[in-house]
Amino acid sequence: MSQAPFSSLKLHADLLKNISSLGYETMTPIQQQSLPHILAGKDVIAQGKTGSGKTAAFTLGLLQKLEVKRFRIQSLVLCPTRELADQVAKEIRRLARTIHNIKVLTLAGGTPLGPQIGSLEHGAHIIVGTPGRIEDHLNKETLRLDDLNMLVLDEADRMLEMGFQSALDAIVDKTPKRRQTLLFSATFPRQIQSIAERIMVKPEMIKVESTHDSESIKQHFYKVNDNEQRMVALRLLLLQHKPESTVVFCNTKRETQEVADALHGYGFSVMALHGDLEQRDRDQTLVQFSNKSVSILVATDVASRGLDIDALDAVINFHIARDADVHTHRIGRTGRAGSKGIACSLYSDKEQYKVEMLGHFLGQRIEGEPLPSSNLLQNPAIKPAMATLQIDGGKKQKVRPGDILGALTGKDGIAGKQVGKIQIFDNWAYVAVSREAVNSALKKLGQGKLKGRSFRVRLIPS
Repeated sequence: MSQAPFSSLKLHADLLKNISSLGYETMTPIQQQSLPHILAGKDVIAQGKTGSGKTAAFTLGLLQKLEVKRFRIQSLVLCPTRELADQVAKEIRRLARTIHNIKVLTLAGGTPLGPQIGSLEHGAHIIVGTPGRIEDHLNKETLRLDDLNMLVLDEADRMLEMGFQSALDAIVDKTPKRRQTLLFSATFPRQIQSIAERIMVKPEMIKVESTHDSESIKQHFYKVNDNEQRMVALRLLLLQHKPESTVVFCNTKRETQEVADALHGYGFSVMALHGDLEQRDRDQTLVQFSNKSVSILVATDVASRGLDIDALDAVINFHIARDADVHTHRIGRTGRAGSKGIACSLYSDKEQYKVEMLGHFLGQRIEGEPLPSSNLLQNPAIKPAMATLQIDGGKKQKVRPGDILGALTGKDGIAGKQVGKIQIFDNWAYVAVSREAVNSALKKLGQGKLKGRSFRVRLIPS
């Protein structure tokens, strides 16, 4: 299928102008196949891999349908995790920036209910949230969906996997019968078919090929004898490829923490991401990994979807994933947007059957490669180029990225090129700076002022 331009769609002129200014010219396959049906008001089930452009597909649909002067909740987007909800809300705001007075509100767990209730009292056009928190607000009657005309289930398979079936049912029961429903899913298990039959009307089915181009992602498989050799193999691969950013996937929370602790003991820059972390620790971990202050993220599969990571050099499967679809989404974190990526998988005799099933799915015979030379174990682990500073002031203190950049690069400050990603949360902010500039940056922020106030600043260990 040849790529069609966005201008071929019947979209508002200001939306088309904004899309063009953001550098979007032609549609991805999932956008090209789903958007005409979405814009026609039909229910749609779309299956596609992470990074396929589905967020823009449903966002353009709901923005086209939105009546800004009607200050009611018109669209609800449900996501499995807070991280994905934040990312989706950010993308909606980006695509809606030429629409004046539009309000997008995120309602997710891990943050207090009180401020969310206050925000809801002021109204919104679009709600993006997680099923558990949306259900909480519906039960408290702080959220009403009487005027909803579009419901979007993003990563629907993941929501069901995480046990949100009853919450989804409760939410759907509180929405109008006459509405448009869009369901986006990376895989299509039987549960998805079941929920689609209950909540959708004659949906159009869209499926985009989910295997990866071998030119963008090079896959390697290595056979190991036991867990001790598995850890050695992981170290060898990290020391050989020296990736700036790597996700190591594990199948359990316990194993995730154990692998992260072991790598840390060997001098690697590493953090763990799993379901037992407090929300603030999760946020901080993702901040450090996304701003290149931490090189390795050891994670469970919750991290394989919805993470706002621009460029990932490598994915390593410490164990083979439980099924071929999960494997596909794991390696889909690398080799995105035309960049090259490496995917390495470790397996033992006990996992041979998984390898054979995966080979059948990929349409290739998988054979183990020899591991890199053990001489590499004598080499030190590479250190990340950046470090993260935390400032105890954020959105509620009206701190903006420009304030932080200005404070760092002002008179006798550090160079602009030594400042990396700046992320602002409600009550604190994070800024990445080059490691060689850490002391100067701490001094500049500690002694200077932001918004006419002094804020406490500290280096976050990595």
